[in-house]
Amino acid sequence: MPMKSYRQAVNEALRQEMERDERVILMGEDVAGGMGAPGEDDAWGGPLGVTKGLMPLFGRHRVLDTPISESAFVGCAAGAAANGLRPVAELMFVDFFGVCFDQIFNQAAKFRYMFGGKAVTPMVVRTMYGAGFRAASQHSQCLYSIFTHIPGLKVALPSNAYEAKGLLIQSIRDDDPVIFFEHKAMYDDEVDVPDEPYTIPFGEANVTREGDDATIIAFGRMVNFANEAADNLSKSGVTCTVVDPRTTSPLDKETILETASETGRVVVVDESHPRCNMATDIAAMVCENCFSDLKAPVKQITAPHAPVPFSPALEDLYIPKVSDIEAAVREITGKGH
Repeated sequence: MPMKSYRQAVNEALRQEMERDERVILMGEDVAGGMGAPGEDDAWGGPLGVTKGLMPLFGRHRVLDTPISESAFVGCAAGAAANGLRPVAELMFVDFFGVCFDQIFNQAAKFRYMFGGKAVTPMVVRTMYGAGFRAASQHSQCLYSIFTHIPGLKVALPSNAYEAKGLLIQSIRDDDPVIFFEHKAMYDDEVDVPDEPYTIPFGEANVTREGDDATIIAFGRMVNFANEAADNLSKSGVTCTVVDPRTTSPLDKETILETASETGRVVVVDESHPRCNMATDIAAMVCENCFSDLKAPVKQITAPHAPVPFSPALEDLYIPKVSDIEAAVREITGKGH
């Protein structure tokens, strides 16, 4: 199985689905480019080159450059989906969702419900999120919990290139609107990814490590931090189960609660702000359903309740660290010191 980067996996998923289904179109800012300009008849493929090469393959009628108006092209995607196409709209940074949120949560998310289940809205909004890229507070936030709160939306958070390809193909084939979060700090990370298309079902968590002492539940990039922490802790005799929910809506509650009950100790790792995020949601769920099985309080590892700093030194302090996860596990287990 070849090694591929997160960036390559996303590009390959888009290409293979566009080859498979002519109804799949791609739209966004600077995804086509080259119009009337000298040089290569292509764009860079967004700010980090994720969609580069798709326009020459599929043409400008299926890879569409849009104005810098998120409300316009996300609304266009919702309308196109309601009329038989399967659009993939690129919201360059999730921080810009405020410009087009009405089109997402008041329109696309409600079509199926408002039309008695007879309407489908097979649209995907791909967007970048996360700190660690020196992109400052307006381009670095983790806002997936806001979209998770909205009924009618599905939310995917791939933790590596393999997950990214399978979840994106599933997102494109799904008949509901999907918000697909790509962590910008992971685009160059490589893992084994099959050449052929495959899907990863929504609402089915992935248990990446198994252990007896504690359960670590992590989201997106933080899954890799949790895996590293679990591997480090195992060297001192502390074994951890690591759960990657993959999607926050639908959420695999069964796997989360089962693993929490088995170990009796839970750490939730969430890069987003600490108020009303996924960590608080999971912690409440575990306490409500597994209280009699818990041997220690649920620990939450999150970013501070503050904007993402632009200062590299402060940004590094802002992001949850592997050592934070290890310290939390040691605290609730009393082991591995």
